[in-house]
Amino acid sequence: MDVVNFLKDRTRIPVIGAPLFTVSYPELVLAQCKAGIVGSFPALNARPEEKLSEWITMMKKELDDYKSENPDAVVNSFRC
Repeated sequence: MDVVNFLKDRTRIPVIGAPLFTVSYPELVLAQCKAGIVGSFPALNARPEEKLSEWITMMKKELDDYKSENPDAVVNSFRC
């Protein structure tokens, strides 16, 4: 699956939330995804390193829950 088709139904407007060092955290990224744009954060923001897998797991679960509760919402994904 190419990126254009993957994002087509998941994006409200063609915007990517910039990954900002020490600013982008799960709460901001989740808000971006729920608004229908691609959320992102630098993996380095998750310190110590073990936090990264915790963040990813938590964000996937929260977005899955949000999609279940809001089936008509345009919800995008995140990248780190």
